[in-house]
Amino acid sequence: MEPRLIDPFNRTIEYVRLSVTDRCDLRCMYCLPADYRDFSEPEEWLTFDEIERTIRAFTELGVRRVRLTGGEPLTRHHLPDLAARLNALPRLEDLSLSTNAVQLKKHARALFQSGVQRINVSLDSLKPERFTAITRGGKLNKVLDGLAAAREAGLRPIKINMVVMKDVNDGEIEDMVQFCIEQDFTLRLIETMPMGDTGRSASNHYMSLEDVRRRLAERFELVPTVMPGGGPARYVSVAGTNLRIGFITPISQHFCAGCNRVRLSADGALYLCLGQEDKVELRPLLRQGIGDEELKTAIRTAIARKPEKHDFREQPQKIVRFMSLTGG
Repeated sequence: MEPRLIDPFNRTIEYVRLSVTDRCDLRCMYCLPADYRDFSEPEEWLTFDEIERTIRAFTELGVRRVRLTGGEPLTRHHLPDLAARLNALPRLEDLSLSTNAVQLKKHARALFQSGVQRINVSLDSLKPERFTAITRGGKLNKVLDGLAAAREAGLRPIKINMVVMKDVNDGEIEDMVQFCIEQDFTLRLIETMPMGDTGRSASNHYMSLEDVRRRLAERFELVPTVMPGGGPARYVSVAGTNLRIGFITPISQHFCAGCNRVRLSADGALYLCLGQEDKVELRPLLRQGIGDEELKTAIRTAIARKPEKHDFREQPQKIVRFMSLTGG
């Protein structure tokens, strides 16, 4: 029988979101403070050897999907080299990347050649001035150039992640739908989450995606559908087009019962739930010379601590770490 990681609530864990850096070249209003500079030092990050060894252990325990995240993963030097090493793991079936696409133009082809199969790109506005305001300095044209390079390189599918914020960008949802239809992208709409002070501040602009879905249904014929991938989005297709829209609803309709993932931070902390503080530190074990079987035992022990659900609604002040420090 194939090995499996089963948590206390009988959920199979087959997906690792792997942060390669906590640094980012943007300061999105729901993620990082404008003047934040308190990042970990590179020597505190897991090395590529440590990452490969850890992900190998996960795959030998049943994990089949890995997503490279950050911070902004493209700020980690030689990322395509790491992607190639992970892609060579015999039991890994799906290697993907989340990015803000600011640096994607120069890396897209190398990423594709290294084995990255698909990407998610954060894009909250198609208006240059509003995009700059949300990201606190970002340039929309760099993201659009990155998307064009990704499509030319052969990355498929390309998913656009739009965090919907009332009175900020909620008036652009239909425009983003049309943009994704024209560009043959998938669109994923995401509710704000109270992660750190910035996330709680952005939650003042919270908007239920159930309301958004009803609004879109007045203009488009939405048909329930599915899409391959390990994430929590619930998809519909737009009749008469190739567009699929995913709704990620951690607040209005949480998806904890089907959670299949854990997050490994850049400094080797294994977070068992995005909305809980519990973590298991793997870096000290790796640097103390832990054996492969002991590493697998540590992972199994960690999964046995995975909680049933987050407390975003019940305790919005609970999570003090920023999203970029956890891994997207």
